[in-house]
Amino acid sequence: MTKAREPFEIGTHRIAPGTRVTIDLPVSVLSDHTPVTMSVHVAHGRRPGPVVFVSAAVHGDEVIGVEIARRILRAPNLDNLKGTLLVIPIVNSFGFLNHSRYLPDRRDLNRSFPGSVRGSLAGRLANLFMTEIVSRCDCGIDLHSAAIHRTNLPQIRVSPSRPDTMLLAEAFGAPVILTSKLREGSLRQAAQEKGVDILLYEAGEGLRFDEMAIRAGVSGILRVLRKLEMVSGKGIARPKVPSIQTSASSWVRAPAGGLLRTFKSIGEVVYAGDLLGIISDPFGEVEKEIEAPEDGLIIGRTNLPVLNEGDGLFHIAEVRRKDDPERTLDSLNSQLEADPLFDEDEII
Repeated sequence: MTKAREPFEIGTHRIAPGTRVTIDLPVSVLSDHTPVTMSVHVAHGRRPGPVVFVSAAVHGDEVIGVEIARRILRAPNLDNLKGTLLVIPIVNSFGFLNHSRYLPDRRDLNRSFPGSVRGSLAGRLANLFMTEIVSRCDCGIDLHSAAIHRTNLPQIRVSPSRPDTMLLAEAFGAPVILTSKLREGSLRQAAQEKGVDILLYEAGEGLRFDEMAIRAGVSGILRVLRKLEMVSGKGIARPKVPSIQTSASSWVRAPAGGLLRTFKSIGEVVYAGDLLGIISDPFGEVEKEIEAPEDGLIIGRTNLPVLNEGDGLFHIAEVRRKDDPERTLDSLNSQLEADPLFDEDEII
């Protein structure tokens, strides 16, 4: 006779196997006595398996991940889940409510990990996340978008400490996998020091929804859960082509302030010397052409035409000669258009 699986413990809660429940972990109390919590949806499967978290809105204005998390929780694949899935749609509720990247103390939560129980508000929230979420998990997927007035091509950023982490990144099926350095104080760094690798998904723009970026995130998470054998493969198609892998990228920055007219967008392949845009003064008397410094793929760009000198304009990733970015992007986009929405409505 198979021994029944133990309940999953988090905070003061015990979640029975085969059940799903949303719990609230106390964070703080506002100055008007309003309690603030971090809400976590726990899906604790009847059968054993990995423990994985999906988090969003570590930066409060990066709302695209909140929608991805919502759709994941509605996916029928979770009905027969193996292992345990923790979904935290809004980590930084302070910033989310105020349409702000930061916390009320102006700190960036993703530079405050691992935090401290006696630290700043950001430090205390980081400590809570590390204690209650990261410490209980085998791996995680953290959902982000570009900052406000910028947009990102869907991409996975990863710094694997174990070979199987790169296999998960490849299973996700985002157009680009960027192997990037860990930043001091980031969730990725703090989690890796605890032996928990994280896939960081970047897509879209702050305070905006992008339907294709949302679909790419939903499909990617379900593919990772399938790869971990947590869900069945029904309705989850493997990517038809491999992701473009790169370990080097750089920003093309404004040589002067002015008004920007752009001629290239995310997902476009550029070659050294290609005209990316033109910066003009308001009178049109002085114009500066912005050229691509090298061959590559545009994985991020500004959406704001009003610039100061030094502002980031285009984020270009190096690609290997054997890669065919245009074919990869066309194939993945076609596949996303054919994928089920896991919801009743498409966002316009």
